[in-house]
Amino acid sequence: MSAVESGTGKADGPVAFGPFLLERRIAVGGSAEVFLARPKQGDRPAARLVVKRLLQSERESADIRVLEREARLHQAVEHPNVVTIFGTGLVEREPFIAMEYVEGVDLYRLLSRAQAEQRRMPSGLAVHIARQVAHALDSVHRATDPEGQPLNIVHRDISPSNVYLSVNGEVKVGDFGIARASRGLAPDSVGSRGLKGKFGYLAPEQVSGEPFDHRADLFSLTVLLGEMLIGTRVFPGSGQLAVLLAIRDVNIDPLRRAASELPRGLFKVCERGLAADPNDRFATAAELAATLEPFDLPEPRARETLSEWVRWARDASRLAQRLEPRIRDSVERMRAVRLVTAPSAGRSATPPARPASVHPDSPKPLPTVRREGRQEQETIPFPLLLELLATGELGRNDEVALVPGEFQRIGDVDELARHLLPSTTATTSVLFQPGRPDYLAKLDDTPMLEVLARMRRNRETGAIFVERQASKGHRRKEIYLRQGRLLHVASSDKAELLGEYLVRRGALGRERLDQALTVLARDGGRLGDTLIAMRAVEAMDVFRAIRDQGRDRVAAICGWSEGIASFYRGTAPTNVEFPLDLDVASPMMAGVIVASQADPRAWLPSPETPIRPGTRAYAAADPAERGTAPISLQMIPELLTLGASATIGGCLGELTRKRERRGERTIGPKEASAALLVARLLGWAEF
Repeated sequence: MSAVESGTGKADGPVAFGPFLLERRIAVGGSAEVFLARPKQGDRPAARLVVKRLLQSERESADIRVLEREARLHQAVEHPNVVTIFGTGLVEREPFIAMEYVEGVDLYRLLSRAQAEQRRMPSGLAVHIARQVAHALDSVHRATDPEGQPLNIVHRDISPSNVYLSVNGEVKVGDFGIARASRGLAPDSVGSRGLKGKFGYLAPEQVSGEPFDHRADLFSLTVLLGEMLIGTRVFPGSGQLAVLLAIRDVNIDPLRRAASELPRGLFKVCERGLAADPNDRFATAAELAATLEPFDLPEPRARETLSEWVRWARDASRLAQRLEPRIRDSVERMRAVRLVTAPSAGRSATPPARPASVHPDSPKPLPTVRREGRQEQETIPFPLLLELLATGELGRNDEVALVPGEFQRIGDVDELARHLLPSTTATTSVLFQPGRPDYLAKLDDTPMLEVLARMRRNRETGAIFVERQASKGHRRKEIYLRQGRLLHVASSDKAELLGEYLVRRGALGRERLDQALTVLARDGGRLGDTLIAMRAVEAMDVFRAIRDQGRDRVAAICGWSEGIASFYRGTAPTNVEFPLDLDVASPMMAGVIVASQADPRAWLPSPETPIRPGTRAYAAADPAERGTAPISLQMIPELLTLGASATIGGCLGELTRKRERRGERTIGPKEASAALLVARLLGWAEF
């Protein structure tokens, strides 16, 4: 096996790969690796280019068509701000993509270097980079197939590591690996399931699992612009769940605090680009680019300035010279602390003297690297260590020894971890209620679905306490609302705790849950964060589970045929770590399915029954009334207003067929039936 293939990042010499010679690996990701290459003969299609190939693990398990699909999407876009794809091929049944080599750095590396040296990027340069990316996205979003039909491509991964900056001052967008198109080139079965993209740059609708379009890319681009302007992340958070919450709630406080330092009017542009509602953002990338033009640097000054920054960011030797003493000192201190806090039997707890080999006046030993899961060690110069971190060649779980024999996870050494590539809720146990309720309903007379419909219609803020006597004892839940939206649900049922919910969903094994609970008992904290830290569950799985758990807790009450619901206006929960902010229509639709024993079609009259706009159909024209209700429910007022269907059967048919024609997620008959029943409860339809 060659040095390149073994993952050392360098080879004794070029390695033959089909028509190319692979010179060195320059990046590695979750599923693929990228090599700097040159043609074996001549200089076509370029004297130097990049070859992308799947990792060995992915070659064995993944559908190798993903690279071909990526290339076809990429080739549909021809623009000077988009990396050129030369083609794809197979070398001994191994697929690859050959593409343009951009000599320089990616935006992630430039921002990391600027942060490390506390250097703020000029606002004009930040705007210039953002505008070039916007021009690229305009071409991406307007791309067509060979017949001239719109492809409706959404890149879905506009993040610093996918924006390439050249030493000549060029800006190019690359990596269409998770891009989505609605026509031809991107079948639903490939790359369209689940959440895609890097957490800190997702749009709120992506985080919430709602439908999204090209405007999600514009949100991501504006996040990039904000990060360049303030030199730090736009969305704050101590953990992945906190970041996802900040995005969902569009908490841009770091950018807002720096608004007065920006050129006048620029924060307003960012604020619009980061609007929670896609309809409030810029309609197109071209519009965003035009709005930013007054803040851009003039040509050729823009290219000259960018070129200077790129050349500065590429110079790892100067950064290494400044950081090496600080990092070595940090490692020495951590080593001393470990020996003091965990002395061996019969050994003094006094911190050891600094070894002669690392004395300030002695020659410094070269760092030694040991990769995760391997015993082999590699000694490398300190500047190369930073290079390998910046390109993703070394990861958080790889180990480094700056003191001979003292290996540490790179992720545990803060000064090194900052150069790495990016890659819960508890219920209340004591339930309470205030004095006289503002609204009281007996569930055998007024079903819970009607109670929830009333709360949503009136956009109530307060608490609903629901309780009943059951064969297994007293059951009670608290539902907290804010402006008619679900804020929090507390339950006294242990079976509805987050861990049990994840186990039932199949997202977590019982053994891993027990391990997490043991850690919580010892160290405290929150279950969701602990599970993520243990890598037992992905952050997005926890985020979605908490939201769905709240929905399902309310839906379960809709199946109660007896009990009492008491509403107390203005009552708020004492502490909510994860506010749900969920449209009540969503648990209502789930509740219809629960209450109808999983077949809401049985609650509908015959298909020939006429259906017409309800007494509150006029309100459904208001975006505030529609809220973020499930798309199947939002479609009903439009169908009835247009007269597209006059019967139950006709409306159900339109709901299930219309989205199929548009290539979107299909709506099944159960969901369509539940939507019709909730539309009647809300007064949007009558039948």
